[in-house]
Amino acid sequence: MRQAVLLLAHGAPENVADVAEYLVYVRGGRPVQPRVLQEVEHRYQAIGGGSPLLAWTRRQAEALQDKLGLPVYFAMRNWRPFIAESMERIQADGVERLVAICLAPQYSRMSVGLYFRRVQEAKQALGAGFDILWTRSFHSHPLLVEAFAERLAPLNNGSPVLFTAHSLPEKILENADPYDGEARETARAVAARLDVAAWDFAYQSQGMTDEKWLGPTVECRLDRYAAEGVRKVVLAPVGFVCDHVEILYDVDILFRDYAAERGITLVRPESLNDSPTFIAALAEVAAERLVR
Repeated sequence: MRQAVLLLAHGAPENVADVAEYLVYVRGGRPVQPRVLQEVEHRYQAIGGGSPLLAWTRRQAEALQDKLGLPVYFAMRNWRPFIAESMERIQADGVERLVAICLAPQYSRMSVGLYFRRVQEAKQALGAGFDILWTRSFHSHPLLVEAFAERLAPLNNGSPVLFTAHSLPEKILENADPYDGEARETARAVAARLDVAAWDFAYQSQGMTDEKWLGPTVECRLDRYAAEGVRKVVLAPVGFVCDHVEILYDVDILFRDYAAERGITLVRPESLNDSPTFIAALAEVAAERLVR
């Protein structure tokens, strides 16, 4: 049986010139307000003119392929290579069993669930007959926790640690979505692994919409630290597995500036990127659904 793995990521433009087209996909074809376009272009320009997300996802796929000895494909929901494009390759290569893993450790129907729906839609459009096995969540996998702990350990010197994950609209809580609980559980597990004395949790990268998003925000936590006289904070994202704009801009520029204005030095661990321990975690997650 020809088996393979498909890694799924959000997608991001590699050039500022592509931001307008990218936002069309993100917003499902809905009009993009000029102020939103201008702000997003500014953020990508500030991190060097484009996102490294695609490059890191490719390296993760290559490393996982080497470890598993099986083909590993990757696809983006909102940018190239699109899910439909990668699914065409998978069908053409004669894959019979496909394990799909979203590169977001914590599950939400609004995020990870949407990736899987897009994969299923692409399969149906192709009339493909291969089986797809979904990896719903790996938020508490021991090797994922270890990978985050390895990155955080050099900075765990007694300063408060603020763990973060990407915010989602607050309405997800109405249907008992597991995302909030899983994100906090990941943070709790990493803190326990390193015996972090003082830690907290916040949501970052809220969307530019009028709806309510999950909190507390990073900014309100930094305000509290400042009021308490804290002068150094370690911000440790546990909802992201590689560098992209939410790390390189939101954390490295926006939050660091916000903290500095309040007399706080903000540092963060290196992102997982192609961490061997993280790749080992993905390999174990995939192996649970592969035929041996």
